[in-house]
Amino acid sequence: MKLDGRIAIVTGAGSGFGEGIARLFSKEGAKVIVADIRGDRADRVAQEISSGGGTAIASNTDVTKNDQVAAMVKLALDTWGRLDIIVNNAGTTHKSQPMLDVDEATFDRVYAVNVKSIFWSAKNVVPVFRKQGGGVMINIASTAGVRPRPGLTWYNGSKGAVNILTKSMAVELAPDKIRVNAINPVMGETGLLSEFLPGEDTAEVRAKIISTIPLGRLSVPLDIAKATAFLASDEADFITGVCLEVDGGRCV
Repeated sequence: MKLDGRIAIVTGAGSGFGEGIARLFSKEGAKVIVADIRGDRADRVAQEISSGGGTAIASNTDVTKNDQVAAMVKLALDTWGRLDIIVNNAGTTHKSQPMLDVDEATFDRVYAVNVKSIFWSAKNVVPVFRKQGGGVMINIASTAGVRPRPGLTWYNGSKGAVNILTKSMAVELAPDKIRVNAINPVMGETGLLSEFLPGEDTAEVRAKIISTIPLGRLSVPLDIAKATAFLASDEADFITGVCLEVDGGRCV
């Protein structure tokens, strides 16, 4: 198992990509903090992982709040004595619409969840990794930060920021043996899908999006989980600063 004995935190793990990542990490031998702002969903995923023979603990965490991120990291350290991996997966968006129709409160929420959360993650996790002599951070960004779709301008910008932050952090933290990478998923079958779609969630609208993906389908959580597990493992021990598109060819 490629993550045997590792301690990992996955944010936004109560559903979607994060749930898929947490489940695969457990199968690969990691002990997982399942963090989500929706405590009931975090509890469900953690309990199901534990019932299946894995080791997981739920953390009801709002990643935009420093005290809650600190408590999440403390939970990992108090429970297992160390932290090897953090996956900053929690994210949100605004409904696909003209850029000027997005209000300030929505803009602020998108940037707080998608960008400022990484600031708080770094503030709380990097000192731990430095003390241990290394660690892995993986940020779940998006193809929206590489090939933006109209209607999602402010979301696109937030994910572009995640990609640049990933590269900058990777260079700055490399001397500390801390690897930082990102995953850029194409639009996927998660709870946010209807927000990303240009219009109603119909077979016709989905077909229009799928037509832009050479491999002919939307992403699913396992696609993202497999790539994340690889970047978190020793198989990727010489890879840092990479923003890996998991997109069926969308960004080619």
